[in-house]
Amino acid sequence: MEQIMFFGSIGSDLAGMAKNTAHTFGVNWPLFIAQVVNFTLVAVLLYFFAYKRVLAMLEERRQRIAEGLANAEKIKAELARAEQQRQETLAQANAQATKLIEEARAAAARVQEQETQKAIATAEQIISKAREAAAADHARMLAELKREVGRLVVQTTATVTGKVLTPDDQRRLAEEAARQIAA
Repeated sequence: MEQIMFFGSIGSDLAGMAKNTAHTFGVNWPLFIAQVVNFTLVAVLLYFFAYKRVLAMLEERRQRIAEGLANAEKIKAELARAEQQRQETLAQANAQATKLIEEARAAAARVQEQETQKAIATAEQIISKAREAAAADHARMLAELKREVGRLVVQTTATVTGKVLTPDDQRRLAEEAARQIAA
């Protein structure tokens, strides 16, 4: 029983002290409660009508950036595949050219020196044309890649920044992307 009276006296002392403090600082309880209700209402409205939309917009932008990066990775994979095909074509051309040169050398043993020179010249032309074709194909694929990466960089930059890029901005971004790919 003494404990209850002890706690009861502490509770009444605290309540009295809180009342005195509130009175000293001029707390107007109805106005204070109205402000708490208003603040809570505004916080709830902001959460539902602003915060969720901002989060949705940020998520959408994150997805667009991820798509842009995925597209860039696909383009890199295509470039690697094209490079591999170019190497295979060049190896086949070299193998074919080597085979033709060997055939030409075998024929040279049976034919005069003039016929031997014709066969070697033909084989070298085939090698030269194969290399030119492979180089032209590689240059074409690299140009396509540069254009596509430039377009993706411009598109991703425009999406991320949320503004319309000027033709000078687009050209500059495309050139920077092309330089990085070439390096």
